[in-house]
Amino acid sequence: QVQLQESGPGLVKPSQTLSLTCTVSGGSITTGYYYWNWIRQPPGKGLEWMGAIFYSGRTYYYSPSLKSRTSISRDTSKNQFTLQLSSVTPEDTAVYYCARSAYYTGSYVGYVEVWGQGTLVTVSS
Repeated sequence: QVQLQESGPGLVKPSQTLSLTCTVSGGSITTGYYYWNWIRQPPGKGLEWMGAIFYSGRTYYYSPSLKSRTSISRDTSKNQFTLQLSSVTPEDTAVYYCARSAYYTGSYVGYVEVWGQGTLVTVSS
């Protein structure tokens, strides 16, 4: 059974870069035609899909509203994929989730079949 676990700092200062890692166990990120996603939920708001990397590592997808600040990468030797969000502001405070889907989700997170537990990142000076 595949499991996902987010890790990274819980507090980031404004204008800095937020970096999170998702460690996958019980399955490989390089097989299975899966999409490996990053999704966030600001306090009191709904889920927001941020981007994804396809299992092949050759295709990346980003939310248009975040594309200029977002970068997703992977380390196949560690079975991990990462999120970097630059120039953060307090509006980027959210619970950040990594997740697996069998289909491209875009704004429809209903295709997500496996979620990490989520990690709260607060942007504050």
